[in-house]
Amino acid sequence: MVDIALKPVAVRAVPDAGAWSRLKVNRNWLGLWFMLPTAAFLLLFLAYPLGLGVWLSFTDARIGRLGEFVGTENYEWLSDDATFWLSVFNTVLYTCVASVFKFAIGLYLAILLNENLPFKALIRALILIPFIVPTVLSAIAFWWIYDAQFSIVSWSLRHLGLIDHNINFLGDVWNARWSVIFANVWRGVPFVAITLLAGLQTVPPSLYEAATIDGATPWQMFRYITLPLILPFIFIAAMIRTIDAVKSFDVIFAITQGGPGSASETINLYLYSVAFVYYDLGYGSAIAVIFFILIVMLAAVLLYLRQRTQWTEIGPGA
Repeated sequence: MVDIALKPVAVRAVPDAGAWSRLKVNRNWLGLWFMLPTAAFLLLFLAYPLGLGVWLSFTDARIGRLGEFVGTENYEWLSDDATFWLSVFNTVLYTCVASVFKFAIGLYLAILLNENLPFKALIRALILIPFIVPTVLSAIAFWWIYDAQFSIVSWSLRHLGLIDHNINFLGDVWNARWSVIFANVWRGVPFVAITLLAGLQTVPPSLYEAATIDGATPWQMFRYITLPLILPFIFIAAMIRTIDAVKSFDVIFAITQGGPGSASETINLYLYSVAFVYYDLGYGSAIAVIFFILIVMLAAVLLYLRQRTQWTEIGPGA
């Protein structure tokens, strides 16, 4: 019998692929490579200006002069700046009142347009006109509507015998504030209405039919069916339009330029005046940093409320 000796076979070690080779074949890393150009673009045009603005807020820079580091001096001045706090008040008032009216009117129009109305497509197109018209053009139109001598509103009310003299829309403190708020509401309602209308059309009609059979009132159907199901659309519209109202500039600037005095001046207009009228870039940058923090906080609150709010999602089996 022949003994066969088994000799150990040497296994050739396969060299470990390098990190670069693994990155080239990894799909997740491949996606990162495609995102790098966009990230570089954002870093250049967003992060750099933001960082530069933060740095300038700690200096006494002016247009044409780099300035020197002054620490928190600009922020200390802000705490005692009565005009700045008035602009904060105007911004909060403008945002809160305009947002409430935009959503109240927009929700009403959305519910109305969701019904079977004649010429519904034409009505939807007409509602979009305020949103389509260029902002400055509509603001100039409102400026003429509010004119102290040629106001169509004052003319109509005088011929109806309701007033005996023209209304000073833009020369009175509170009239000027309500005037720019009304212009913002007029422009923002179409977006809210169309957004909520899209949400209403996702609600299955069978839910309303079942509620009608059960004897539910229109208010109960709105409270327990419509509202919970369109909450995602409400949050989307709320976030976009609220932040848009906070940073609104063109409407107010074209109508009142922050007047009379500083009665309708928001943070945006005050920032523009300080930085580009009085050329104080350091102080203006401090205002911009505070304004940026306020917007981030507002967005964070809205996102938090969105995450905390429970709503029902309609699926195929609903």
